Amino acid sequence: MRILPGLRSQTDCLIAFSVKMKIAVLGATGQTGQYLINQALQQGHTVTAIVRNPGKLTVQHEKLKVVEGNIFSEDSLKLHFQGQDAVVSCLGFPASFLSGVTGYTLSMRAAVNAMREAKVNRIITMTSWYTDPNSGTQSSYLIRFLLLPMIRSVLSNMFEMEHFLKKTPDINWTVVRPPGLKNLPATAKEFLTHEGYFVPDSNGQPVGSAVGRGDVARFMLFLLNTNAWFNKAVAITTKHE
Repeated sequence: MRILPGLRSQTDCLIAFSVKMKIAVLGATGQTGQYLINQALQQGHTVTAIVRNPGKLTVQHEKLKVVEGNIFSEDSLKLHFQGQDAVVSCLGFPASFLSGVTGYTLSMRAAVNAMREAKVNRIITMTSWYTDPNSGTQSSYLIRFLLLPMIRSVLSNMFEMEHFLKKTPDINWTVVRPPGLKNLPATAKEFLTHEGYFVPDSNGQPVGSAVGRGDVARFMLFLLNTNAWFNKAVAITTKHE
């Protein structure tokens, strides 16, 4: 487990030292996506939000462009990926007990193909703790036997998407795995990180239970200026004070 010191609030040193980039954001109208867009604009990035319904995104900023696009269409995405430095995906899809979930893999395949066409080679995306079916054995009884079975269709498709990215060596990807999400803004808390399916304590038990969406967005934007997690999946949580 690694502690990342110095990753404080979204208005702290990241603004002063980060390279300003052009980023395309998928899932911009979702809860995490909205936090990410606001923080990206505060940090001086130029943002293209690719959304199904532009009217749902009410943020207005001189460095924000809101465009209509189909996340499952390579042709639609490549038009908006042109000239971008990176793609950041905050896409999420609901659980399904009947037909399974396919949105993560289908959208990522379209995005990666579009990136190749547009000559963009950096993508940051988010999944979750416990995407591997065998990774939840150390979790609490409630999570292991109630929560994980309820969202297994989502976790399975996330897991499939992660494996797809591992087979794309020409793309610099990073998967961010947060635990449960709270609809809360970014904090000044330090991050705990681990290259695995959850963040363990000294005894190997999962540490932490939920993270604010604003903090997840803060970590994803931090990744724009480091190659520390290139072609890796990183589980994150925030350090409890």
